[in-house]
Amino acid sequence: MSLFTPVTGIEQPSKTDLPVLKPFNASAAGMADDLLFSRWLGGMPPWLPLVFFAIVILWPTLSWAQSTYSTGDAFSALQRWLPFLMLHGFLFNIIISVLTMLLGTIAGILLGLGQVSPRLSVRRFSWFFTQLFRNSPWLVLLFIVMLSFPFQIEIGSLVIPVPDWTKAVIGLSLPIMANISEIVRGGILSVPTGQWEAAESLAYSRRQTLQLVILPQCFKRMIPPWMNWYAILTMATPLVSLLGVEELITLSRQAMESENNHPELLLPFYGFALVIFFAYCYPIARYTLRLEKRFAVKQ
Repeated sequence: MSLFTPVTGIEQPSKTDLPVLKPFNASAAGMADDLLFSRWLGGMPPWLPLVFFAIVILWPTLSWAQSTYSTGDAFSALQRWLPFLMLHGFLFNIIISVLTMLLGTIAGILLGLGQVSPRLSVRRFSWFFTQLFRNSPWLVLLFIVMLSFPFQIEIGSLVIPVPDWTKAVIGLSLPIMANISEIVRGGILSVPTGQWEAAESLAYSRRQTLQLVILPQCFKRMIPPWMNWYAILTMATPLVSLLGVEELITLSRQAMESENNHPELLLPFYGFALVIFFAYCYPIARYTLRLEKRFAVKQ
């Protein structure tokens, strides 16, 4: 007779059809299973924006029949402004997204590590700011930063200007920081507790445990959601046009004003903005899904 109590499902038949001794199948916040935007964007066929652009070209309007300005004139105007829109407009959107992601990632890593700190005060502080900026509207944060930051900083005789695009980067980095914090927290908590216990048995300090054991394991899991948020951020950069930052949408409006604001210009110019953003973010979304499958935890 065994001295130990039989374990259901191993030493004796299971009495129910419930799962027994199986891993808890729940994804922590910020993990790769939460790639809703990349799944939606990556699921689109690549020919979809081309179909949209073809509809834009062939779309008839009443104003064309009442005006001498034709759809051919509108696309000729777009062709003339195309180098300017790409080099001074869309390229600036990319620069803003890269700088915002860099700043938000650095701050988010620190905030995410704070959420798993052994000190209660640090955990509560980090959790509060994570939830505050994660659940705040991006446009509201942009306006708060724009109105609260000065136009220039004076240090003695030194005057440092603070351009609008710098404020836009800071404003957009706040929600990115909060979401990266959740990615870091979720990645750390996804590592089995046995890894922590093994590091503790080797007399590792907490810093050594995170640096040598935990972070190397969860780094690969954090890459897909990080790329997912970069794609979302890139799509959100036109919000800064409301603050006067001269990016693609702002310059498109200025170009249409230079062409006397003909209504025929709306679809070509804004249709081009849609296509160029799709062409940039679609490969990122597809690659994100590939990395998700590659780095998926096998159970």
